[in-house]
Amino acid sequence: MHDSVISKKNHRIVSGARATGNLHLGNYYGVLKNWLKLQSEYPCFFFIADWHALTTQYEHPQKIQENTLEMILDILGVGVDPEQCVFFVQSQVPEHVELHLILSMLTPLSWLERVPTYKELRQKLKEQHLGTYGFLGYPVLQSADVLIHKGELIPVGEDQIPHIELTREIARHFNYLYCEGNTPLFPEPQPLLTTTSKMPGLDGQKMSKSYHNTIELREDPKSVEYKIKVMPTDPARVRRTDPGEPEKCPVWRFHQIYSTPEIQSWVLNGCRSAGIGCLECKRPVIDAIIAEQAPIRARAEEFAKDKARVNQILKRGAELARESALETLKEVHEVMGLNHVHR
Repeated sequence: MHDSVISKKNHRIVSGARATGNLHLGNYYGVLKNWLKLQSEYPCFFFIADWHALTTQYEHPQKIQENTLEMILDILGVGVDPEQCVFFVQSQVPEHVELHLILSMLTPLSWLERVPTYKELRQKLKEQHLGTYGFLGYPVLQSADVLIHKGELIPVGEDQIPHIELTREIARHFNYLYCEGNTPLFPEPQPLLTTTSKMPGLDGQKMSKSYHNTIELREDPKSVEYKIKVMPTDPARVRRTDPGEPEKCPVWRFHQIYSTPEIQSWVLNGCRSAGIGCLECKRPVIDAIIAEQAPIRARAEEFAKDKARVNQILKRGAELARESALETLKEVHEVMGLNHVHR
């Protein structure tokens, strides 16, 4: 394990990002900025969950490798530092799957059927055939991802609390079955609530690939400019001379994230008095987003040019993650009496 990792606070952080391809500003503000902060404070295990992507993309697995590569470049581009954390790709640590198998044997079916996202996603993704064992059981794989590294603090939004509670139940159940009278093997992880991302989409809804309203982290500046320029504004402003109300305009939410108090005041006064037009109002947002993306794009391009370096980072991350995972599996085998099959 990196000395810089083990010298931090003892509580381990485990957090994964599902392999869905290029990340966007919503991912940056909702997840990655938090990773940047946590990596300097705790021993962190950050990974790209490519096996999880199979739960909904099993018919087109060839896309997962491409999506994983783009995410690696995005994550390294924003500044996640492999010297400060353990950064790896889930499928390169097969011990995750072994623990998943073991935990699936003791997890009641009823626990999985009551996970809110199971019914929600099946309803939302009706066009996909999600009545599979893997889709029903993916929360157990999530639990294995956390428990294999004895994660104690899991950064999540409130919508993910049921998954953490399931992980706690599975850990508790395992400890009850196999560790009675002894020290529990698995900690019961606690959610580390993250601030809900305030990054709006281009249509005013939450920024999400599902809504096709995103700006990618490394999107071409000309594309960013075009997308902002054609964003809808306050419908009351039909003509340039019509006054508007920023609170009714999706662009204002971007100003609240990117603009200084002085620019925000200029927008409020100019919009309400029709002193500025919508394109004028959008220009500071365009400039601020492109400026924020520039160093991310530059770092990612450097990594993209040096595949050997990226492969070495992932190889080292997988080695460190496997070291942690094998240690846990050895303990699992011992308390279950499976020593005879331990490698």
